Amino acid sequence: MKKIVVSLILSAFAFGVEAQNYTLKDILGGKFSAGGIKSMESSADGMNYYQTNPENTAIIKYAYATGNAVDTLFDTKKARECSFDSFQGFLVSPDENRVLVYRDREQIYRHSFKATYYYHDVRRNLVRKLTENASKQMIPTFSPDGKMLAYVCDNNIWLAKFDFDTESQVTKDGERNKIINGATDWVYEEEFAITSLMQFSPDNKLLAFVRSNEGEVSTYAFQTFEEQLYPGFYTYKYPKPGEMNSTVDCRIFDIESKTTRTMDVPLDKDGYIPRIAFTHDATQLAVMTLNRDQNRFDMYYANPRTTVAKLILRDENKYYINSDLLKTIHFLPDRFTYVSEKDGYSHIYIYGTSGVLQKQLTSGSYDVTALLAVDAQTMTVFYEAADESPLRRNIYKKPIDKGNAVKLSPKPGINSATFSEGGKFFVSRWTDLNTPPRLALCDASGKEIRVLKDNQETANRVAEAQLPKHQFITVPAADGVTQLNGWILKPANFDAAKKYPVVMVQYSGPDSQQVLDSFGIDWYYALLNEGFIVACVDGRGTGARGEEFRKQTYMNLGVKESDDQAAAARYLASLPYVDKDNIGIWGWSYGGYMVLMSMSRGKGIFKAGVAIAAVSDFRFYDTIYTERFMRTPQQNDKGYTGASAIALAKDLQGQLLLIHGTADDNVHFQHAMEYTRALIAADKQFEMFVFPDKNHSIYGGNTRMYLYQKVIDFYKKNLR
Repeated sequence: MKKIVVSLILSAFAFGVEAQNYTLKDILGGKFSAGGIKSMESSADGMNYYQTNPENTAIIKYAYATGNAVDTLFDTKKARECSFDSFQGFLVSPDENRVLVYRDREQIYRHSFKATYYYHDVRRNLVRKLTENASKQMIPTFSPDGKMLAYVCDNNIWLAKFDFDTESQVTKDGERNKIINGATDWVYEEEFAITSLMQFSPDNKLLAFVRSNEGEVSTYAFQTFEEQLYPGFYTYKYPKPGEMNSTVDCRIFDIESKTTRTMDVPLDKDGYIPRIAFTHDATQLAVMTLNRDQNRFDMYYANPRTTVAKLILRDENKYYINSDLLKTIHFLPDRFTYVSEKDGYSHIYIYGTSGVLQKQLTSGSYDVTALLAVDAQTMTVFYEAADESPLRRNIYKKPIDKGNAVKLSPKPGINSATFSEGGKFFVSRWTDLNTPPRLALCDASGKEIRVLKDNQETANRVAEAQLPKHQFITVPAADGVTQLNGWILKPANFDAAKKYPVVMVQYSGPDSQQVLDSFGIDWYYALLNEGFIVACVDGRGTGARGEEFRKQTYMNLGVKESDDQAAAARYLASLPYVDKDNIGIWGWSYGGYMVLMSMSRGKGIFKAGVAIAAVSDFRFYDTIYTERFMRTPQQNDKGYTGASAIALAKDLQGQLLLIHGTADDNVHFQHAMEYTRALIAADKQFEMFVFPDKNHSIYGGNTRMYLYQKVIDFYKKNLR
């Protein structure tokens, strides 16, 4: 025992570790985390916003311009017949006459949840349960006039009419793991980031919704232990590449006649409807579709009365259409916006209501990374762009008809913005590599009205702890031509005359970015205290460098990205202060997949790796994500085989720690099991750790502390 202790002390001294100014517990406990603000929900006119009080017992209306409270819409202590003291969230009707609050929130998947909702009549100051249905409710949606509310309960849509104090059932065929009305299935939620496909018409007479039939989708089941004598199972529908998807159609419920019609929208049986939206004209329901290969986007105007659909916009791509672009369509009275990659970069285009292209609003060798808001009164578009550098973001506004773009973000770094309705005000968020986020309220001209959160306390704690600072680096890719962006972190007492082990952290997935001019203190700072250098490199296929850069991994996921991580490791190994024989790699999810691929394709450059919740073969992953980048196994068997970490398990070199949660509904535990099988068959020794009943995020209680300490100990053991 004494020999072990002495050995560890000598090892620490050899790598120049000094007394720690911070610990892993400090990092995970939030000591260096930047604070935020309570959500500011815009009013319909964009002049005010709603926030809960600190105790979540009241909903208060504030003026954007002054920050002063102008009204209290709901207060549990004052509302009549209120049976609860606090609530978890809220929704305000457009006319502000009604408020919904919810309690007993029950998470379903990553975004979706159900809860018990309560309806508050502001004018009467009266509270009652939204419904007497025994089941909890989902995705409540107000009508434009605020007099009705649609919601989903047990996969069926219900309609409440407040003036009449009635509710009625719109659909009756909803059934778990079979028919979903208005809400979305697992794969739509996960990969299109949408939980609701339901909307009222602007004249309040119709309710449009998407009906999904997942009856033919194969069921996936995983065991749940939960400290029970007899473990149970969780089952749900999860479509895998080349297998059956849900079939979908768009329907209209006529509120007055109580009839339902199916829109005659051309759609392949296995196609997608990721979004529906009424234009300003109640006779035009925009139904947005993607084919299964996701390389053709069609937008139709469907007439709710005749059910006839007319093609308005088609965008085709030789690779794929990013489904997020469908969310950039904003309807104005006589035109609409859309972000397309048709010129090789993401840019804003303006179309007439009939679908005729009017103009390309932005242009240049840079990507518009978000369309933030449109002011219909001034005909102004607000957007975010990586125009200065892929590592940075700026906020701009530009008139649609005439005029130049105006920059609204004065400081270089990562600028983001959340706009009020109509773009009259926005919350700006600015950060750079060494500065915690600063949040301020600005008007549409970019003038700062007041600071909301400066995070100076966080900055002071970081300075007091003497946390090392990132340094940007440029690294050659595996092709020897492309230059990749990266950063490096060195221990606080770095000595260039010594040689340090390195751990590379990365994600590497399509259109992702880890290397940004943005503040963040993560778990790997604890590695610096142990005498490690930490580095990160964004390989080919990552974001904000134009379409050809981010889509060059198409049909061959895993190959260029892992080769780039190996190339980056060789570059780091050439530095005089790096111990070339002690380089490790770390990643989670797609990043974990990259660990497996890099250690198999890297020809021994990585001595140790940690793969958490890792994909091991994309044949086991879901349809929408995988087929977007790979098409189906039937179309691209060679690509799937080349992308399979399982197929390459025999080539794995280095010490591997595999970590997974048994209740991962995203990257199933199956990935770890089948990769384990392949390693055993190849006689490859490795380590594995399983977190019982943990999902893809592996968190809760002491979990994260336990996980990261295990990771750090693994590197200390294997990179010395």
